Amino acid sequence: MLNIVLFGPPGAGKGTQSERLIARYNLVHLSTGDIFRANIKGETELGLLAKSYMDQGNLVPDEVTINMLKSEVLKQENAKGFIFDGFPRTNAQAQALDTFLASINTEITRMIGLEVAENELRERLKKRAEVSGRPDDANPDVIQNRINVYKNETAPVKDYYQKQEKYIAVDGIGSIDDISDRLFAAIDHI
Repeated sequence: MLNIVLFGPPGAGKGTQSERLIARYNLVHLSTGDIFRANIKGETELGLLAKSYMDQGNLVPDEVTINMLKSEVLKQENAKGFIFDGFPRTNAQAQALDTFLASINTEITRMIGLEVAENELRERLKKRAEVSGRPDDANPDVIQNRINVYKNETAPVKDYYQKQEKYIAVDGIGSIDDISDRLFAAIDHI
């Protein structure tokens, strides 16, 4: 089973590149953002709770995130693998994911990090706000808070997978096709 964590800061292109990886490797896409938005749109209890954190640019508590993710994984009985988009975001989440995957006899194959400079991230998020209408992408203070939270809380997850020799860095600057080609090459050499 091919289980990929697609990693990077807000605006790095994880959603865009996930679509291409799914098509090429026949993976099930698990985006915590999509899972949260579906729960928010459905006005579930977990969705409303997640929204209160997301609107402030903060991370949703691990317990809420992990429970939503487990439910989605278990729905996919015949999956050839998963692409985890936006998860794990903390070392505690990475450990919980490893424990959960081990309980179903699989593991993370690789974490692939899209590396993008901070000024480029701000520009991408502004453009995304214009297209998607996401209020969390339109507010410069929320954008900066999300980047700061990423640097302080999420970036250390890279070290977690580096220690397991599962981390691969990929340059996230350039055309969508160029970035996809770099990702494909990284995965094809696993």
